[in-house]
Amino acid sequence: MTSENQNDKKENNLSMEQKKYFFSRLNVIEGQVRGIKQMIEENRKCDEILVQLSAVNNSLKSVGIKLIRNHLDTYVIHDMKEDKKEVIDEVIDLFSRIDS
Repeated sequence: MTSENQNDKKENNLSMEQKKYFFSRLNVIEGQVRGIKQMIEENRKCDEILVQLSAVNNSLKSVGIKLIRNHLDTYVIHDMKEDKKEVIDEVIDLFSRIDS
């Protein structure tokens, strides 16, 4: 299988409801980032800015975990049934990316 075919296989299969959820969450995060930029422009205290940065970071991790869940529910389960053990390394890599 070529790498192009592998990439086609990994396209997301998010439902419209899931896409709406992710777009909504990402729009909120985008607003939080704009707020942080405004705080910096206004010379707000560093601790206030750091609290907001932490909130954005946690929100992004939450979105990432939901995406991993979708990936597990679709592709990983299928690959495990096909006895493709390399999928375990892929999952470990995905979680390490979210946790870093």
